[in-house]
Amino acid sequence: QVQLVESGGGLVQAGGSLRLSCAASGRTFSTSAMGWFCQAPGKQRDFVAAIGWIDSSTRYADSVKGRFTISRDNAKNTVYLQMNSLKPEDTAVYFCASYQSAWIPDKTTSPRYWGQGTQVTVSS
Repeated sequence: QVQLVESGGGLVQAGGSLRLSCAASGRTFSTSAMGWFCQAPGKQRDFVAAIGWIDSSTRYADSVKGRFTISRDNAKNTVYLQMNSLKPEDTAVYFCASYQSAWIPDKTTSPRYWGQGTQVTVSS
């Protein structure tokens, strides 16, 4: 079992930055790929980014490439999402996720565990 707790969300103006953190507990964190998803009101939950454990390889949704960076600190059991050049369309609840595999997942792979989410609101 893995418990995931997100933090760092908030209200920011367009063009600004936020850094989301996801603190994980459970002995499988350090051998699991991790990811971030987002869900806007009335929309489905979408893949944002993922990072593998084997070689810390990363994968991003096209909409965030060049603006968002995912990273992890296995010593702290924490994964981060640095969000730069934020746009109003980035407004959503952002969820941290843990995968079954240690390898970087495809964008369509379903995670095994989810956090409760943190709200990100970008004003224009």
